[in-house]
Amino acid sequence: MSIQLTLNESGKNGVPIKIYTTDIDQGALQQLRNLAQLEFVHSHIAVMPDVHVGIGATVGSVIPTKSAIIPAAVGVDIGCGMNAVRLSLSASDLPDSLKMLRQVVEQQVPVGFNMHKQIKIKMSTLDPLAKRLQPITDKHPGLLKMLKGFERTWAKQLGTLGGGNHFIELCLDENNDVWVMLHSGSRGIGNCIGRYFISLAKKERQSRFGHVPDRDLAYFAEGSASFADYIEAVEWAQDYALENRREMMRLVIEALQSSQSGLPRFQLTKEAINCHHNYVNEEVHFGEQVYVTRKGAISAYADELGIIPGSMGAKSFIVRGRGDSQSFCSCSHGAGRRMSRSKAGRTFTVDELKTQTEGVECRKDKSVLDEIPGAYKDIDEVMANQSDLVEVVHTLKQVMCIKG
Repeated sequence: MSIQLTLNESGKNGVPIKIYTTDIDQGALQQLRNLAQLEFVHSHIAVMPDVHVGIGATVGSVIPTKSAIIPAAVGVDIGCGMNAVRLSLSASDLPDSLKMLRQVVEQQVPVGFNMHKQIKIKMSTLDPLAKRLQPITDKHPGLLKMLKGFERTWAKQLGTLGGGNHFIELCLDENNDVWVMLHSGSRGIGNCIGRYFISLAKKERQSRFGHVPDRDLAYFAEGSASFADYIEAVEWAQDYALENRREMMRLVIEALQSSQSGLPRFQLTKEAINCHHNYVNEEVHFGEQVYVTRKGAISAYADELGIIPGSMGAKSFIVRGRGDSQSFCSCSHGAGRRMSRSKAGRTFTVDELKTQTEGVECRKDKSVLDEIPGAYKDIDEVMANQSDLVEVVHTLKQVMCIKG
């Protein structure tokens, strides 16, 4: 049964905060208390068990709002999320060493700040995105100055991984079936859109809903021009992120099917889901039409499939939602960080990284030390704390990991 704590902020003119863990630090609690004071938050705030301090708003929070949206709560990696597919391969089909497979995929999918030398995605996908983007940049030409080579860059970054905690993995499930799982978002252009509108919200300081306890929680009120423009831009970025993951998955599968991989012929047997975990969506909860911002959380409506990844070298899960109303039909988006990237780099050594990722084909050097499993919460504990929110369909174990 899920753990659930409730902080009742109603005495401070705030809504309750319902938390699905006892493992939460004071910084995250203060961020949540600030959120709870906002007049336009609907019913309560739900906090997932992977909760930790975020920039602007708390990672692992589900924030339903009426007639307003907080750009910083959505964040700058708009539409970041997961995609996973099962292959008609089993563990016995994989070579003893996965290094060649990792290199074959890395040749196909640019990582970090890299992008494709030429536009890879089909024009039938690219053209509708370009057509929808034009009116956004016409109204906000400042966006064009935020990304070098704007028009070509966003197009050439479709089907690329990015950096940080983004990854591509080969995993084995409980039946030793092979899965491909990847994690990425809206790349440089999503980051620009996020930063631009966060800055605009702070500059405008809209006051329709009264006091804002933290300038990072500056909002756009429904009915304002900036609200409509932000909705248009954020929906575009979320769709871009979805297409980015689709294209990347296509390139990964293409690499694995190439003669270089040495794998036998295979087919895709199941797509788990292509889901966002940093996004805003219009939904109905407790009888009201609201904007639900999931910052580090995924949708978990009844029977809806989702993906909850663990840290590099840990387990991940394909889950089915239980439609829990108190969580606004949500669950965690992963294990959640226990310590910051800089602290992880100071705390752990490369030797510890090698030990903690034993059995996983991945880079094992200083460049990925901030992603060491020890910097994350225990994924088994996270899953136990949300057993009322989701049921586990498949348990996946990483055997190869490409980090951005």
